[in-house]
Amino acid sequence: MAGVAQKKIYKYKKVLSNPSRWEVVLKEIRTLVDMALTSPLQDDSINQAPLEIVSKLLSENTNLTTQEHENIIVAIAPLLENNHPPPDLCEFFCKHCRERPRSMVVIEVFTPVVQRILKHNMDFGKCPRLRLFTQEYILALNELNAGMEVVKKFIQSMHGPTGHCPHPRVLPNLVAVCLAAIYSCYEEFINSRDNSPSLKEIRNGCQQPCDRKPTLPLRLLHPSPDLVSQEATLSEPRLKSVVVASSEVHVEVERTSTAKPALTASTGNDSEPNLIDCLMVSPACGTMSIELGPQAGRTLGCHVEILKLLSDYDDWRPSLASLLQPIPFPKEALAHEKFTKELKYVIQRFAEDPRQEVHSCLLSVRAGKDGWFQLYSPGGVACDDDGELFASMVHILMGSCYKTKKFLLSLAENKLGPCMLLALRGNQTMAEILCLMLEYNIIDNNDTQLQIISTLESTDVGKRMYEQLCDRQRELKELQRKGGPTRLTLPSKSTDADLARLLSSGSFGNLENLSLAFTNVTSACAEHLIKLPSLKQLNLWSTQFGDAGLRLLSEHLTMLQVLNLCETPVTDAGLLALSSMKSLCSLNMNSTKLSADTYEDLKAKLPNLKEVDVRYTEAW
Repeated sequence: MAGVAQKKIYKYKKVLSNPSRWEVVLKEIRTLVDMALTSPLQDDSINQAPLEIVSKLLSENTNLTTQEHENIIVAIAPLLENNHPPPDLCEFFCKHCRERPRSMVVIEVFTPVVQRILKHNMDFGKCPRLRLFTQEYILALNELNAGMEVVKKFIQSMHGPTGHCPHPRVLPNLVAVCLAAIYSCYEEFINSRDNSPSLKEIRNGCQQPCDRKPTLPLRLLHPSPDLVSQEATLSEPRLKSVVVASSEVHVEVERTSTAKPALTASTGNDSEPNLIDCLMVSPACGTMSIELGPQAGRTLGCHVEILKLLSDYDDWRPSLASLLQPIPFPKEALAHEKFTKELKYVIQRFAEDPRQEVHSCLLSVRAGKDGWFQLYSPGGVACDDDGELFASMVHILMGSCYKTKKFLLSLAENKLGPCMLLALRGNQTMAEILCLMLEYNIIDNNDTQLQIISTLESTDVGKRMYEQLCDRQRELKELQRKGGPTRLTLPSKSTDADLARLLSSGSFGNLENLSLAFTNVTSACAEHLIKLPSLKQLNLWSTQFGDAGLRLLSEHLTMLQVLNLCETPVTDAGLLALSSMKSLCSLNMNSTKLSADTYEDLKAKLPNLKEVDVRYTEAW
């Protein structure tokens, strides 16, 4: 019996290997399919052989009309109900999806084929064309009039009507298709990149501090080895944009001045740097703007939308979170604002899920690596808000078994600035976090403890929690009564209102060093700064503090010794007022609108000025 079938297959193979008229070929294909379906001996070789024959036929005859394509696909459709298409046939199907996405063949013939692929155990590593065919089929659905609604209905059909999907392979197969499709959007750029240090530096900027050395030293007017400067008032030169392009990806890179102040010098005998100074979130080393071509943009949008749809199913969410925990996306995707903004929905779904098996996947798979928690928290490469998602992630993690000293230590080491900023704005979870840090003695630095206490006392919810904590630990109340901290650093993105709220919450009579670097403060905060009687060192690097603020400071803070105005919008009109601040010994005016005449005037009128930086000004 098997021999008879094999002979028939051989006969058709011979006939179809040398086609003359396509109407005859089509008739022979239909007869071949009928023979395979009606053969008493049903095994893989009998069913698969006709598909192999047609696959070879199509690969050797590429000049067929669209109608001939469709006729052949319809003719072999019955065999596809129980058999995967061979690789060459998959390529033929992919081409049809791309060229005729609205064809009824896509819906009527390809849909059951793709459903079968997704429901079965599938090693796409060994069968990449099956994965590519599934990807092209989904993109074809997205091209229909209803677009994503059709894709959504397809996903619903794959999940099934009940609360639990009966096919365990559907989710991992869909995720594999999405990951490969998303990777393909950036593939041309990935293949063309040269891994140059500048690109690596830009990508890692949000997570690692810049360690490049400045090219020029500070200009010393009166060198003095005894001078203790609180600021490493240095700035990198601005560099022109670098453009890297491919046919699908356009990347524009702008490297800007971002070297972080090294606030590690000592005052008095205390050489311990302020913990907040060390951990202040600094801006990225640059920005990477990625523009995908139209086709890559559609592919990305469609497959990220599928990941969002998958995250909406309660039974799929644990496995999806586990599959995405290692962050299986290229770094170009993570640097692409459109991608991370769309994927944020998925991360929010994980953060809202009360099951530990889901929300624990927000953390990294192993120590030393970034997880979604790091990427979407303030300072992370994917963060596009002021910490709302970060707060919800911390809330859910603290509500489970992560309410431990180890997790609090991690927050204190990496995310203390964002925690304090959100607590200052009344976030209850962050107020609780700060209280727990005090209660568990997470913070050793005295000034940092005092800043945390002031932050808590600046809001009603924080004050209530802190009072309850003090009832349990009386010694904490004594800290703030001693005049407050000597050093203070506001977290990145703090505003004038945040500073005012903090300074009005407690005693700051001892405050000597204040850093507002990389915050959003303006000249309006000067009215609060002049109420700090002991202030000697002020860092305003990369803020919007201007001339009006300088004039107010010069009238009231005559004892100020160190002032950093690097990359602020100050001009000669405000800088001239500094001539009355006779105690100034270190002044940074790098990248301001300082003129040569004003610089000469300041040198003449400030006798104690020993250290000055005027690079990238007219006086340089």
